[in-house]
Amino acid sequence: MTQKLHILFLCGWFPSRVSPTNGDFIERHAKAVATKHFVTLLHIITDKNATENIEIVSKKESNLTTHIAYLKKADNKLHKISLFIKAFFALLKKIDIIDVVHLNEIFPFGMFSIYLKWFQKKPYIISEHWTGYHQPQAENISFFQKLISKKITKNAAFVCPVSDNLKTSMQKIGLKGEYKKVPNVVDTDLFKPLKKETELFSIIHISNLMDVHKNISGMLYVAKELENKIGAFTWQFIGGTSKNYLQLINKLNFSSAKIEFINHIPQKKLVNHLQSSNVFTLFSNYENLPCVILESFSCGVPVISTNVGGIKEYFPKDFGELIEQNNSEKLLESLLYYYNNPEIDKNIMHNYAVEKFSKKVIANQFSELYFKALNNF
Repeated sequence: MTQKLHILFLCGWFPSRVSPTNGDFIERHAKAVATKHFVTLLHIITDKNATENIEIVSKKESNLTTHIAYLKKADNKLHKISLFIKAFFALLKKIDIIDVVHLNEIFPFGMFSIYLKWFQKKPYIISEHWTGYHQPQAENISFFQKLISKKITKNAAFVCPVSDNLKTSMQKIGLKGEYKKVPNVVDTDLFKPLKKETELFSIIHISNLMDVHKNISGMLYVAKELENKIGAFTWQFIGGTSKNYLQLINKLNFSSAKIEFINHIPQKKLVNHLQSSNVFTLFSNYENLPCVILESFSCGVPVISTNVGGIKEYFPKDFGELIEQNNSEKLLESLLYYYNNPEIDKNIMHNYAVEKFSKKVIANQFSELYFKALNNF
């Protein structure tokens, strides 16, 4: 359908001045939807540096308007909840009539979605990315959160996890609903193949660099073994500083390999690092469907990743290798394979990303669900 709707994105995560990278995958979904519809996005976050109880910052970019409410830090929990509620209603006053609510993160923002359904007669769909629904992390979800989350998913027109693996984990804890998988989105016009200019073997990893999640230390140990095998190469860790790993790096005493840590950089600069790499590595202990893997495919860069979460659902056979969690020997073996076999068909990988994860494809998938939600309401 060609009709343009007004979609309200409610976001528990979203890039802000407090956390510039938090929920950037949600921002990409919003920008994709904004190619077909009008999108207004609301986000509320506590800012320890805020001097006002509620400060609203708005921005408009083409069909996407964002309103972020920054809240003054509140030590009292009830006062904090009160500020969140006041901020939500202050944000609502800034938007025009909407057609459908697109909730991102079930709890706690889903309570606002239920309010809009019950009192303003607006249907909502849910996108969910949270790794916390997987075991054993799901054991940390409180009884109250599960209870409210069950109510939120039951009232949604559709629940859209980024993978079937996440869907299964959500259902195991009782989150019932009409599930429709919609993956993450990739800017395939930005992330595209380029010929690598340098001959030096180059490895890249992009994440928040949290060791308990991404197993950075495990990759550093493998890097030392790789240095012993091939000598010089580069391995870039993008997304944070090396301060948590300095002691380990000094212990490993790299001589010919260049291990480089780079703070978070915007996508327009990030793509250059991906395009000049031979291989992308992800040695995570748990995941859902990381955008960086899909962006690597779009750049024609093969991926070596642990076989966790929903990664295997979108991982063609010749696009890299899936390995067991914590299997350092297999990671080293796979890196050596791409060191000795650098030639790959980058265009096949890029075309796959266009067909599965481009803005147009994801926008069409969500658009279909929006109209179904309206027709079934």
